[in-house]
Amino acid sequence: MAVSEELTSVSLKPEPFQPLLCVVDFHHARGPEISHWLGLPDSSLDPLELNPSWSLIPYMALPDGAHSSSETFSYFTLLHEPTKKSVFGISCTQQVDSRDLVFKEEGVTRSKVQKAVDFQRSLVGETELQEEDQYFGLGLRELVHRYKWQTLVLLKCLLLQPKMLFFGSTCEALCQMQFALISLIPGLVRNLQDCASPQLDSYAESVKKADGVRTSDRSSLLSYTGLPLQLFGKGSMFGPYTPLQQLDSLADEDTKSYLVGSTNQLLLGQKERYCDVLINLDEQNVNVLSTWLRQAAVLSIADRRWIDFLTQAVNETWDEADTSRPKTHGYAGSEEFIRLQFEEYLLALLSSEKYHHYLTTRIAPNPKTLLPNIEGDPSNEFHPSFLEAWRQTVNYALWNRITDTHLFDIVEPKHPCAGGLSIEDVQRRLATQVAELHLDERLTATAGVVGKKLADGRTQVTSAFNRVWADIEMMREAQRQRAEETRDAAAVNAPPPTSPRPNGAGEKGSVLDRLPKPDVQQAQATVQAAGQKAGAYLSSWGSWAAEKRKGWGARPEVGHDPFVPSTLGAVENDHKITMTEDEKPNVSKQSRNHEASREKS
Repeated sequence: MAVSEELTSVSLKPEPFQPLLCVVDFHHARGPEISHWLGLPDSSLDPLELNPSWSLIPYMALPDGAHSSSETFSYFTLLHEPTKKSVFGISCTQQVDSRDLVFKEEGVTRSKVQKAVDFQRSLVGETELQEEDQYFGLGLRELVHRYKWQTLVLLKCLLLQPKMLFFGSTCEALCQMQFALISLIPGLVRNLQDCASPQLDSYAESVKKADGVRTSDRSSLLSYTGLPLQLFGKGSMFGPYTPLQQLDSLADEDTKSYLVGSTNQLLLGQKERYCDVLINLDEQNVNVLSTWLRQAAVLSIADRRWIDFLTQAVNETWDEADTSRPKTHGYAGSEEFIRLQFEEYLLALLSSEKYHHYLTTRIAPNPKTLLPNIEGDPSNEFHPSFLEAWRQTVNYALWNRITDTHLFDIVEPKHPCAGGLSIEDVQRRLATQVAELHLDERLTATAGVVGKKLADGRTQVTSAFNRVWADIEMMREAQRQRAEETRDAAAVNAPPPTSPRPNGAGEKGSVLDRLPKPDVQQAQATVQAAGQKAGAYLSSWGSWAAEKRKGWGARPEVGHDPFVPSTLGAVENDHKITMTEDEKPNVSKQSRNHEASREKS
């Protein structure tokens, strides 16, 4: 049952180039499989019999997650067994409505199927292609814009030949980012004949040391300096898209290093097993998992100054509408500009390493043979930890074998941004870090969010006040209705009035009539008893005060202390209230006056 089809072209013979096409169907039970081949001569054998590893073509042509996008591309490498060369496959998959199929099989039951037209072309030994054509559409500006200073970290990691894994949900972007990275090494894209298998090593076996150099010829100069550095030879492989069915070759003990890509998230859970460096395109970060690699790929001050300058040139000319070219349509910040900057960096690195070897191998080098404008060891500007780790790699051994020891006589052994840290470096780095924060965008977004929240809060507060006010009005109305009902019930149950009420009494008169009448005589008796008690108390108090006042007014005798009592009886009598005969009529008169005033009241 065919649900999806893939058209894949592969080259059986790199020289001359003869492409092949194959149709890949997706069977609901067996998965993707090759349906038939196109372009095979009648007498040719089945390519799968000649190349057993080509059985993975269906999984490479139909990447994981291809059904989630309307169109996607996949790039992969294959080993051609008869010639022991690498060939490249390109798969283009597109969603097609099943109703539009000209030849629709009975097994097609879904509304959408995947059709792909795949074209594969080997870049090895192709002389009719111009260099700019090979780099077209690789997205080198996007690589620098997205990863900034980490782009140089990725290049240093690539030179150290670790296990590098690119992960992303979009297969096309995943593959293009890897090609953009290897394009930073001049001439490497045209010399990938050994990248499909870790068993291949034809480049190292056939390359020879250059006899001379023509400085006016760029190709001659690059060949003389040992470029391209062969990163994919014995023990290494390159697979822009690598399916899960190919993990066994990655875990093989003969595979020492690789650069591969995957869209399957299962590899993220086993990243410590399968990679030293993980580049996650979805999260835009570079995670160096290996400790030794993290220490070796560190950037020096000159490295950071150089990559910051390059990043600034790209960011200042960045255009979101067209990321492939500068918005000024000039040379600065273009992809050609970026590649030439990295070419200059690598030439300075190679020349500085040769000069370092010259300085360290001679016991006492002749001062006349030293370069007059170079002070000390210029290789330190590229960081000694990186150089020490690079000297242990396979590509360094091959490069050192095929290059001249006095390479520094042709290329100046000096870092492009040599020197200590300056104020301009700090300002440029701060400007880059501030630009990475995207403060303008965040403030704009924050202002919009705050304004929206304030408007929503104002609406909510207004609604809340309206609801509270409505509840208060409802409570008032309910209380008023209950009061009216109470008054109506009281009016109905009230007894008939015994006497007419005055005009204007209203409903309140009926309530007052039902209250008990006060007893006037009992109230008068209570008031009279209280007055008598108060009068007796005041009379006794006045008598005591008069007695004391009389004693205070008497003059004391000479030699007699009025505060010291003469006898004990005097002390005892001091606590009693006594009146003289003269005071008694006055007290009686005061009592009669008090009784008279009380009766009047």
